[in-house]
Amino acid sequence: MLYDATTPEDYLEQLDDDWRRETLLGLRRLIKQKGPSLIERLNYKMLAYGDSRGNVFHLNAQKHYVSLYVGNASKIDPGGELLRGLNTGKGCIRFTKSVDVSKTLIDAFIERAIVRREEGEDIGC
Repeated sequence: MLYDATTPEDYLEQLDDDWRRETLLGLRRLIKQKGPSLIERLNYKMLAYGDSRGNVFHLNAQKHYVSLYVGNASKIDPGGELLRGLNTGKGCIRFTKSVDVSKTLIDAFIERAIVRREEGEDIGC
């Protein structure tokens, strides 16, 4: 869904109070915990987390899922062990209502993405 927000706070205020809000806020907490130096902003009408070199993650609540966008998931998790069981695309990880984020390895994936980015590795598309 596209939100007509101008700040991250506006975006969060516009979220429906349902499972998508809870899921998105949980992923947001993980990103902020694992990457406290990342700046939260809006980009492409989604929440974005990055630094002066650009964004590392985007978060968005869709109609049927919450999306965590990364540059190229296989550069972060080549064997796919951290994303096993999740609905993924090249740079998108989709969380549906039935997925309990706390029972996945997405926290390790987020941490690995941040570490690789800080080490100067290319994790982009």
